[in-house]
Amino acid sequence: PSTVAMMLPQPLRTTIEWKSRASCQAAAIRCLPAREAVYGQPQRPLPSELAAALEKLGIKQLYSHQALAIDLIRDRQNVVIVTSTASGKTLCYNLPVLEALLEDPSTKALYLFPTKALAQDQLQGLNRWQSLVPSLPLAAGTYDGDTPRDLRRRLRDEGNVILTNPDMLHAAILPHHPNWGKFFANLRFIVLDEIHTYRGIFGSNVANVLRRLKRICQHYQANPQFICCSATIANPLELARNLTGQEMTLVDNDGSPKGKKHFVLWNPPLLPDGLQRRSANAEAKDLMVRLLRQRIQTIAFTRARVVAELIYRYVREELSRFGSGLANSIRAYRGGYLPEERRAIERQLFSGELLGVSCTNALELGIDIGTLDACLIVGFPGTIASVWQQAGRAGRHNEDSLVILIGHNNPIDQYLMQHPQYFFEQTPENAIIDPDNPYIVLGHLRAAAFELPLRVDEERDFGPTAPALLDILAEDRQVVYRGDRWFWTGRGYPADDVSLRNITENMYTVVDITEQPQLIGSTDELS
Repeated sequence: PSTVAMMLPQPLRTTIEWKSRASCQAAAIRCLPAREAVYGQPQRPLPSELAAALEKLGIKQLYSHQALAIDLIRDRQNVVIVTSTASGKTLCYNLPVLEALLEDPSTKALYLFPTKALAQDQLQGLNRWQSLVPSLPLAAGTYDGDTPRDLRRRLRDEGNVILTNPDMLHAAILPHHPNWGKFFANLRFIVLDEIHTYRGIFGSNVANVLRRLKRICQHYQANPQFICCSATIANPLELARNLTGQEMTLVDNDGSPKGKKHFVLWNPPLLPDGLQRRSANAEAKDLMVRLLRQRIQTIAFTRARVVAELIYRYVREELSRFGSGLANSIRAYRGGYLPEERRAIERQLFSGELLGVSCTNALELGIDIGTLDACLIVGFPGTIASVWQQAGRAGRHNEDSLVILIGHNNPIDQYLMQHPQYFFEQTPENAIIDPDNPYIVLGHLRAAAFELPLRVDEERDFGPTAPALLDILAEDRQVVYRGDRWFWTGRGYPADDVSLRNITENMYTVVDITEQPQLIGSTDELS
């Protein structure tokens, strides 16, 4: 406890001292030093309208990585930007896109996000630019499963910045590309945000969707450049190249400022039997109650939806002893909530109306909820990269923040508690994909042939197994070879047969029928 007291600032110090006094549960503490901002200027000044809008947003200077990214994008290079959480990566692509729109209103941009919630959040940011720069010819909107049919048609015909997700691009846009001809013919930018989420099966599928997208762009004589953004991973350049099939330039000179971050590995005490440890959920509840009582804005990450709800309930019950105002200052947040519920919670966090949130990794991505003071991570989330992504949610620009990783009583978590140097010295993991996996390529070849007859010289764009896979499809009479092209002759709608995330497509609504039927959420079949 005395070591903790020396290392942590008030009021964060009192929380650790309070819990550590009896059993020294803080297995390790590291203080990550503060960092001053490093600023830069693009080689050519921004348009006066955008510079004035930045001033209104309180941004007087760009960070070094933002200035470099703008220069590279202006130079028509494909870039991958890898900087810390809340470092202003969105400006790296929004400013060049908005500048291009001011120069040529016919410019189109396609923004791809891994989740609908992230696309909605980024749309709000774009709409702020529209209000700040009335002359900006911006027609932006989200095109996803929540978009009304009449709005979809208007976005398709009139939109110049479309925000969507890979699933929608795969199943709803590419198969109907003739309706999008004007958009694809003028497509100049393809933005891929949070590319570290595109790994494994999902990433391998997304890489093939992008292969199909590039074919469609070539058909309409467009050659868009790729702008990728990622949280910290070991191989951002390799991942971006494998996803896009393009040469990429890395931007990682992070110029954003950081306050001190105090990182604690927290091991629950042993129970009297000497074998089991106290529940990590119970420890999280105690720590969160203590932090919220000190008015320290806190986020607690859990690995399961049910745990997020349980911690929320436990903390709320405990806080109710100190007044209803404090008890109402915490909410749960997870997938399956209705969109309007999620938006409301995000707004309340951003405004400071909420002091705490108990959530799954649904808030790990870059949804703008402001920056919080403390972060509890209940159990090792599986990768070092995820730990640092979640930890990045805590820390205002120049203020101290606290991150506590609470260990479960399982071998991996306990190894980290006993060998903290292993955790702190590890680099984030590689993000691995295999776009040429024949089981994955097969479905996308069917979809590609449906979208446009596949030329022989395009076969290798889908990997070395593509020619043999097309022969198999021909034997099954799904494609036929005529001239120098493969034509789709199968039945049905091939994109419907491919699930990018390798889960069932069947979704169920959850309805409370105790009184008047009320929709309270949704879930996929496996869950």
